[in-house]
Amino acid sequence: MKNSRLALVGIVAATAIALTGCQSAATPDAEGDAGADTSLSDVQDSGTLTIGTEGTYRPFTFHDESGDLTGFDVEIATAVAEKLGVEPEFQETQWDAIFAGLDAGRFDIIANQVSITDEREEKYELSEPYTVSPGVVIVGKDTSGIDSLESLSGKTTAQSLSSNWYELAVANGANVESVEGWAQAVALLEQGRVDATINDKLTFLDYKETDAAGAAGLKIAAETDDPSRNAFVVKKGESALIEAVNDALVELRADGTLAEISEKYFGEDVTE
Repeated sequence: MKNSRLALVGIVAATAIALTGCQSAATPDAEGDAGADTSLSDVQDSGTLTIGTEGTYRPFTFHDESGDLTGFDVEIATAVAEKLGVEPEFQETQWDAIFAGLDAGRFDIIANQVSITDEREEKYELSEPYTVSPGVVIVGKDTSGIDSLESLSGKTTAQSLSSNWYELAVANGANVESVEGWAQAVALLEQGRVDATINDKLTFLDYKETDAAGAAGLKIAAETDDPSRNAFVVKKGESALIEAVNDALVELRADGTLAEISEKYFGEDVTE
């Protein structure tokens, strides 16, 4: 009877040791799998960086005369993919669906002039900015008396009513003539029917590149103090991928690639 009890105790002890050993071995792996960030390794293993973009937003992402996807954002995203050692694969989508596409895993990253905001930084991982652009007050080349936002008080500006530039014009005392977009604002300005228009500097620089004759009659009278900063976007928690993107941007800035692409589309460096 005594020997039977000792044997039973031995079996129980051995079983407990075995279970403890299994638990100790399994627990770290389970925890490690749950907290692992494989965003960068997944991209590298696939050999492809899938990029969400509109394809209809000139000069950032659009189709050229041959039908090929190109643009400022497309070229920079392609250069980033090359630095990561993978091929870029663009997935075109409408702006209204672009974040949902990222959330659903349709692509790894968004390249579409996404402005950095507190709300977006809370929900996503954003890269360092690759575009920095202030708002500008644009007037006729011979206009005097407008040299700041404050000097728009009592003047008439051409603005889209749905834009933040409309709000800025009103806040500085301007009378606003409603327009549908940049082309109509410029037309009114050239006709002398308004005194100024406020818009993003990139818009004016693109206009200078695509219509030098028209832009020759205009000038920048003032700039805002808080430039818009635009970045690449990945899912929250994919810090390894966004850190690799930031490293790529550092290298592309250092070797002159960002400045070269910027000069091609805007005639100056707008990347910092």
